[in-house]
Amino acid sequence: MTFQVGDKVIYPNHGLGIVERIEEKTILGTTCGFYHLRIVANETTVLVPVSNVDGVGLRRAISDDEVERLFGLLGDGKIDNHQNWKGRFKDNSDKMRSGSIYDVADVLKSLTFLAKSKSLSFREKRMLDRAKFLIISEVSEVMRETAVSIEGRVDRALERCFSTKARTATPRPKVTKAASSAPAPRAQAASATRRAARA
Repeated sequence: MTFQVGDKVIYPNHGLGIVERIEEKTILGTTCGFYHLRIVANETTVLVPVSNVDGVGLRRAISDDEVERLFGLLGDGKIDNHQNWKGRFKDNSDKMRSGSIYDVADVLKSLTFLAKSKSLSFREKRMLDRAKFLIISEVSEVMRETAVSIEGRVDRALERCFSTKARTATPRPKVTKAASSAPAPRAQAASATRRAARA
């Protein structure tokens, strides 16, 4: 994937950046191209080798259609629920580094849900805050809306997700086979009448 000066890109775990220039540098006798990214959140500059764009997960900001898909995912009621802290933290860390906003949404859902029932560790609390920030900053830029407005939409989608999960988790009353397969009284009477007529 290649970018041009002025493109808005997402650098995993850093958020939205703008390609300010592309230049070649010679390091240890090897010449290669670099993207100069200005990270919008903190105005820092990051150099990304052109040849390593896929390796670091650099990508373009999502489209309007993808925003709708994102909110659908945030509210779908499906939540990854690892009981083991180590396994959960590793999976979530991998998702945060992947560069996919949908992976970040999974982390946001699972950690927000978990935080409703127990206190998160410092590292998980920081990861939760980071996931929410990354989603809000990208969507607000794409939709050209304020971060506060997008945060409200994200919170409502998460509430929808949790209420959907609660509904699907409630067991339905079972219908016993004996009750469901027993013939109705009228059917029994009709059957008896036919037998009497044949006799």
